[in-house]
Amino acid sequence: MPDRYKITAACDLVPVRAGIVAALNEAGTATFENDEDFFRAGKLADLVIIATQDRDHYDHALRAIDLGYDILLEKPAATTLADCEDLHRRAVEKNVRIGLCFVLRYTPFYQAVKSVIDSGRLGRIVSMHASEGVEPFHQAHSFVRGHWRKTGDASPMILAKCCHDTDLLCWFADSEIENLRSYGKLDHFIKSQSPPDAPARCTDGCPHAGSCAYDAHHYITKKRSWLRMILDGAESASDEQIMDFIRSSPWGRCVYHCDNDVVDHQVIAGEMKNGISITFSMTAFNCGRSLEIFGTKGSLKGGDAWKDAGAQELSYRDHATGEKEEIVVDRSTEAGYQGHGGGDYGLINSLDRMFGAKGTLPPGLDGLAGHRFALLAEQSRVNAQSVRSLQEC
Repeated sequence: MPDRYKITAACDLVPVRAGIVAALNEAGTATFENDEDFFRAGKLADLVIIATQDRDHYDHALRAIDLGYDILLEKPAATTLADCEDLHRRAVEKNVRIGLCFVLRYTPFYQAVKSVIDSGRLGRIVSMHASEGVEPFHQAHSFVRGHWRKTGDASPMILAKCCHDTDLLCWFADSEIENLRSYGKLDHFIKSQSPPDAPARCTDGCPHAGSCAYDAHHYITKKRSWLRMILDGAESASDEQIMDFIRSSPWGRCVYHCDNDVVDHQVIAGEMKNGISITFSMTAFNCGRSLEIFGTKGSLKGGDAWKDAGAQELSYRDHATGEKEEIVVDRSTEAGYQGHGGGDYGLINSLDRMFGAKGTLPPGLDGLAGHRFALLAEQSRVNAQSVRSLQEC
């Protein structure tokens, strides 16, 4: 969208990555190889996009706030509730707007859901249930072998992956969580579940190579597209270069012999401050998201589980008549770009409306309620007790 946005600078510890971003701007873009030099240069744009690792977000966002940047911040905003609330407070004080990369809000599917809710056809919402299937190989790639495998190095699974879902539930309910209880654990990707004789690395002569769904050799064949997120130059890499990578990188390890500690399944039951009851489930062993919303006048059901079963992607049932209606999801706005179900395009397409002179975002951290939901759920899971939210967003 060069008619609406101009990239003025790019910063990455790996110079080639900053160069890729800089090349998007024909007029030339300044590049930086570390955050110190970048922030020392002062305010270089109206908006800064922070897409670093989870535990870097808080510090980078604070420095951007001090310079007066509006911020598009990759989720999660921070890894503790105290830090999230501090970002919100500091942003309000500096009159800075922080939007999060909650791309699902901008997908045609969830826009359609929100439109039905806002129309009043459901009546008063009484309860909602949502589910997310991370997909087994995705779990292995990102949360067993990858950057988000350890809570201490990144963030809890319910925050790293499911703050999308907790945000959506708060958005749909137009409320925030009040009481909840959560259960979950790491059950499968552990040493005791390892097949017999499986070595520490897939390239160490594993007898299950080829038959294992998580065999790292799949990065050369059917899972090659995943490499572009972890290997610079993956698109042009030879098979031997990829073999060298999986022989030495974390992504070549047996998924049953890693140092991961984040959960591979978790459930939440709770109540919003406006009385709506909420249930949510996350599992590594399914694929896609689904949603059910139950109101006093009608119900709304849809998502990947319904579509995969051959039903409508999104359907409404009227309680009074019993009639069912397919809600057609308009995807004409995706402009051919399918990233995150059209959400990537939708988010960038909304930047000027959110952050412009008359932007829709108020000062502060947008999406704080969903972060509070996720972090309180993790507190409940770890401490094995119910949690009550005592603070207001």
